[in-house]
Amino acid sequence: MKLSQILNGIPVKNQYTDAEVREVTADSRLVKEGTLFICVKGAVFDGHTVAAEMLEKGAVAVVCERDLGLPQQILVEDSRAALSPICANFFGNPAKQLKLIGLTGTNGKTTTSFLIKQILENCGKKVGLIGTVQNMVGDEIYPAHYTTPDPHELQQLFRKMADAGCEYCVMEVSSQALAQGRVNGVHFTVAAFTNLTQDHLDYHKTWENYFAAKRLLFTQCETAVTNVDDPYGLEIVKDLPCRVVTYAVNNLQSDYTARNVNFATDGVKYELVCDRIGRVYCPIPGRFSVYNSLCAATVALALGLDFAEVVLSIAQCSGVKGRIEVVPTDTDYTVIIDYAHSPDGLENIISSLREIANGRIVTLFGCGGDRDKTKRPLMGEIAARLSDFCVVTSDNPRSEAPDAIIEDILAGMHGTKTPYKVVVNRREAIRWAMENAQKNDILLLAGKGHETYQILPTETIHFDEREVVAEVLEELKK
Repeated sequence: MKLSQILNGIPVKNQYTDAEVREVTADSRLVKEGTLFICVKGAVFDGHTVAAEMLEKGAVAVVCERDLGLPQQILVEDSRAALSPICANFFGNPAKQLKLIGLTGTNGKTTTSFLIKQILENCGKKVGLIGTVQNMVGDEIYPAHYTTPDPHELQQLFRKMADAGCEYCVMEVSSQALAQGRVNGVHFTVAAFTNLTQDHLDYHKTWENYFAAKRLLFTQCETAVTNVDDPYGLEIVKDLPCRVVTYAVNNLQSDYTARNVNFATDGVKYELVCDRIGRVYCPIPGRFSVYNSLCAATVALALGLDFAEVVLSIAQCSGVKGRIEVVPTDTDYTVIIDYAHSPDGLENIISSLREIANGRIVTLFGCGGDRDKTKRPLMGEIAARLSDFCVVTSDNPRSEAPDAIIEDILAGMHGTKTPYKVVVNRREAIRWAMENAQKNDILLLAGKGHETYQILPTETIHFDEREVVAEVLEELKK
């Protein structure tokens, strides 16, 4: 592809010589003959510092935001902002062939995106998915490295979807991705908001920055679907030109409302009320399943799908790995794996389990290292307040000492009457919890969810809690 085609629509400040481009990248490790290199300044590394070296490696040109005195430099105002449209042009702007549905919020994005995909497929549509657990082109599965991929991988996935005949793409859009411009220039048919609570302040630094990053998604959409039970549900779309469609459980003035909600161990039932009434059954238990399925239904209806079809298709949906996932144990207690790793996420899952519990709720959890430390005592307090027993252990400690993270958690548990046990090694913690489980207990393994690894200070190890539970069961039989 010609350099001029790749730079189409991007304001360039200087003259340049057109050339044939074989690849585009902002990763200096991937530069080879015929590559267009985009110099992006990150928190640790600035691509501008290796621009000359990239030309020596065979790059046809470098896109930069300051004059480097190089013969093949292309000056733009903001090279990070230019990266996404450059990648879109390189892959032939595949997103224009798709109806994009973007989801943002602190909790619920993954499950809701899977529900939307399944609803659309149950209505006869071919759908792609981009998110935390995996990326999908129809039924084909691709590994997910980030919730929202970098612009190159994102546009490449769009290309695969368009070539495979997908009509829709449902994607999770993280606050970091929005702040870093990974979806710059991407137009969403529908953007949906789930909720907003404390998370990722280690990256955004302030609540205002976090909120502003989430709000960016709604400046790029035709229709905004938003949860008006959340205090930020209307604020996030305030004064924006997009069409706004609201959903809620408690706000009866919303466009779509869930009423007469009933909880059971096998799912939730409610009446979906708008200008008509549909009886919804979602086969995923928990209060948040009401919100997730209601959001998914509202998105589908905002896209123009048939009301009766949408209501019926929700009953055919299935759960998501690592989201209120019941692990087969053949015991008189229940083991549930959930990704809850924020204060609000932990409160939601335990509160939901309380509504269906016949015995104790035993919550096993930790907190991630090198992340927002302020949420650790908050999660400790929530777990102690809502559980009958807590097992405090490691999550992904990363470069931090696990004992120090646990001390931060325990600071929020002091003064509570809930008994707890500290077992630093997560595998041993799971074994202890299973050995000491009582009849009708719900043992909640919170924090890891779909992850199949654990990031320790010294290494990253394979760690799949489903496998650990199965291994412990075998050990306990001996």
